[in-house]
Formats: sequence, C-alpha cells, structure tokens
Amino acid sequence: MALHVPKAPGFAQMLKDGAKHYSGLEEAVFRNIRACKELSQTTRTAYGPNGMNKMVINHLEKLFVTNDAATILRELEVQHPAAKMIVMASHMQEQEVGDGTNFVLVFAGALLELAEELLRMGLSVSEVIEGYEKACKRTLEILPDCVCSSVKNLHDVNEAASLIRTAVMSKQYGNEDFLANLIAQACVSIFPKSGNFNVDNVRVCKILGCGVTASSMLHGMVFKKEAEGDVTSVKDAKIAVFSCPFDCMVTETKGTVLINNAQELMDFSKGEEDLMEAQVKAIKEAGANVVVTGGKVADMALHYANKYKLMVVRLNSKWDLRRLCKTVGAVALPRITAPTPEEMGHCDGVYLTEVGDTQVVVFKHEKEDGTISTIVIRGSTDNLMDDIERAVDDGVNTFKVLVRDKQLVPGAGATEIELAKQITSYGESCPGLEQYAIKKFAEAFEALPRALAENSGVKGNELISKLYSAHHEGNKNMGFDIEGDGPAVKDMLEAGILEPYLVKYWGIKLATNAAITVLRVDQIIMAKAAGGPKAPKQRGHWDKDGWDEEPDHFETHH
Repeated sequence: MALHVPKAPGFAQMLKDGAKHYSGLEEAVFRNIRACKELSQTTRTAYGPNGMNKMVINHLEKLFVTNDAATILRELEVQHPAAKMIVMASHMQEQEVGDGTNFVLVFAGALLELAEELLRMGLSVSEVIEGYEKACKRTLEILPDCVCSSVKNLHDVNEAASLIRTAVMSKQYGNEDFLANLIAQACVSIFPKSGNFNVDNVRVCKILGCGVTASSMLHGMVFKKEAEGDVTSVKDAKIAVFSCPFDCMVTETKGTVLINNAQELMDFSKGEEDLMEAQVKAIKEAGANVVVTGGKVADMALHYANKYKLMVVRLNSKWDLRRLCKTVGAVALPRITAPTPEEMGHCDGVYLTEVGDTQVVVFKHEKEDGTISTIVIRGSTDNLMDDIERAVDDGVNTFKVLVRDKQLVPGAGATEIELAKQITSYGESCPGLEQYAIKKFAEAFEALPRALAENSGVKGNELISKLYSAHHEGNKNMGFDIEGDGPAVKDMLEAGILEPYLVKYWGIKLATNAAITVLRVDQIIMAKAAGGPKAPKQRGHWDKDGWDEEPDHFETHH
C-alpha cells in the first residue's frame, strides 16, 4: 500500500498540490494594494508635459520609448491579477475616450494607497468602499459645475487646434502648437456637417528624415510604395481597384493542354498575350487611367499597362485597399475585368513623389470635404515618430470626444483641486465612519497636481497649498503653471489649457470602480499552473558587455 502523505490542515487540504492561497487583510488586501501602487508609481512619473519617458522592450524585442501610459501598459504584460484590473480600467478609458489613461492609473493608485492607511487605522473594508462609492457619486454630481466653457464651432480649425493642444502637450511638449494645428486641419477637413466623426479617417504615414517640423497634412491618402510602371503621375484620375493579382486569368479548374508541334506552342503563347492585351485595353477603354492591385503585377500585364499609359500601383495590405476604396469611392473587383463607371473611383491626382529618400504614392483630393486625410510625420528616428503618432492619436481622439460632448473643464490640476475642496466639505457633513473614506477620496485627487509638480521639479506640498488658497478665494480655474518658476499658479481658462469633460468623467468613474473592485477581494486562490515543468530558455541577452562573446541566439520565429 502506498504511503499516505498527510497534507497541511486548513484550506490547502482541499486543493491540488502546488495551489497557493492567501487570505485576510495582511496577505490579500495589502498585497493587492501594494501591487497596484507599484504600477501607478511607474506610470506616475510619465504624467503631464514634463513626464519622463519609459523605455519598454516587449517580448518581441521591439523597443518603445514613450510616456503614453496606454502604450506602456499594452507592452508590459502585467501578470499580477489585481494590477491587471487597474490596467483593464485604463484600457477601458482608452476605448471610451482615447485619452486620460494615465489619469486613471495615478488616481486609482492614490485611492488604494489611501485606503491602505484607512484599513491600518482599523476601518473595515466595507466602510471604505461605501465611503468611496458615496464620494464618487457626489463627485460626478459636482463635476458639471467645474465646466468652464464649451466648444462653439468644431469646424473652425483655430478653435479645434487650441483644444487639441492640451492633449498633444502631454505627449510632445515643445511641438504642441505645430502638431495641434496639423491634427486640427486633418480632423476638420473630414468632419462632415452631419456630425459623426470617425477616428480611422485620419491616417498617419511615417517617413524617416528631416525633423518634426517638416511634417505636413494632405487630403487623401499616402502610401509608402512605388508605382510599378512607367507612368508616375496622373491628373484627374479614374481608378480601377482590383483585389486580385494583376495577371492573366487563371481558370478555376485544372486543365492539360497537349501541344504537338512548335507552331501550336507559338499560337498558344500568342493567344495568351493577345488575351492579356485585350483585358488591359478594355480597362483603358472603360476610362480608367490608374490601376490599383492587391496582388503581384505580372511582367506582361505591366508591359501592356505601359503601352496603354496606365499607372499601376500595388498595395500589399487588404486594409489599405479597403481604405483607398472608401477614399476614392471605388469598388474592389475580384478579377481582372473592365470596370463599369460606377465601380471606378475618382480623385484629383495620383502621383509618385519623394519625401526625404522614400518614394511615396499620393492619392490627392483637392476639395476640402474628402473622406480621409493623412498626416505625414517626419522624424529623425523611428521611436520618435512612433511617439508623435501616439500624440496624433490622442489629438484625434480628443476631437472625437468633443464631437460627442462639447463641455470643457480646466486642466493642469485645477479641476482636481476644486473637486477635492468640495468633496472634503461634503465629507465633513457626513455622519458615520464613511466620512474618513470620503475625505481620503478627496485627498486622492491631490495626487494628480502633485505628480505634475514633482515631474516638473517643484515641491508638491507648496503647490497644493497654493492651489487650495486660490480655490478658497473662489478662483475655480486656477491650476499649476508649468512654465512658471517654482510652484506658480495661473488661470487655466485664460491660458487655454482645457480638457474635455468626458475624459475626466470616465476617468474618475473607471478609476473608482477599479479601486473598489481591488478592495473587495479578501482571498486570493491560485491553482497550480497547468502543464509540466518549463524548459529553461537559452538565449543571448540584448545588452551584452563584451563584443567578443558569442553572437546572440535570437529566436527568429515569433
């Protein structure tokens, strides 16, 4: 009979070997809070215009240098289950409004940090949660009072630029005016009178070289491709789009051709050539002068295209084809046939041009009301351009949020301090133990201006006391002046640093929900991971000391 091994008594008895189980305040709650605190400390230094950049190397060895919290989190695969909840909250913020992910992280981290103090003081978790919920509800009621202005006309480029500027500033401090203008032009040119705005219609094309200030904006689309044939520019283009290779027809069924003598072989290949020519000629006669294809271009087809002066452009990706169809109003044909006038697209010019040393094909619309506009980003390194692309992304999302809700609140910590002030006084008026939690909720708002200040090298406490004194005098819009010396404050409405109301609204809501979810957990039970023991990975390190070491064994397949 096999030897019976007794298990440790208690909960672990019921579970399989190797299961971990933590319970109680000390083990579960504080452990979760600590993980979330670490996470928010990481992204907190990247908050605001003076935020530091993070260098993230993801599992595919791709390097990111950015201070965009959403990207950092997407590339760090956070394993800790509690920290994951906060990451999810910030992803929700990214999907809901597209900006303010860092706000969620910093705020949720502050809430949990203060909850830890309360729990150590001896409050029960449920009291903290109840207080937080009350405070959150109250905050969202007060928030509309903080609205200091609203957008008058989104079709005006200058006004749109002034609003996008704040979002861009936190990513690309120093170039914000230039970029905000570009983004505003791109957004306004595709914002229809009917008022529904699609983020995907602002495309970004990154081309190495020059500096950021050489970036430009075009109506239409830009592809980093070369034209296949001899014709490199077409005015007033009629475009035929094929989603198949530009080649002679391949029949669906297999057939064998038996050729007896040389003459038949000549006739056969001649027939093939004639067929190809007939097809190209038919396309030309339908009125098309540009052919866009999704597959490879056969040499013979290209020869006839040059003969009939057709410009041929090859796009590898299906998405690009679809977007192009949408831009020029074409229908992608699944086989090489002559397009009908309805199926052909139209745009004012298709031309091949050189930007820096990269060949690009531009599909250009002269009219303002094109459905797609492209921002061509120039930059000295790929990482820099990726970062600018994220700034553009935030700017476009800000525009979209303002289309949904035109209200604006002051930025730079002004809204947060105003809310903190009001929630504190609300806490004073509450009986019961929740009032402690409500006051801590108010205190959590201070984390945001404090992070702004500390990243700019200013003492946080001085700034916060200054802000409070300004707000108690009734100046609701006073926020931290980043350009000033030391802890300076100024009116954010005059400075034009405004944020969309929805960004704050969703940020507060999601952060509080995430914090409460984390607090609600009192036991962590982890089953043993499935699968056998993992074999150790052999791989070189990307940061070797000596050059004489053996070369890296990188895994080439991803």
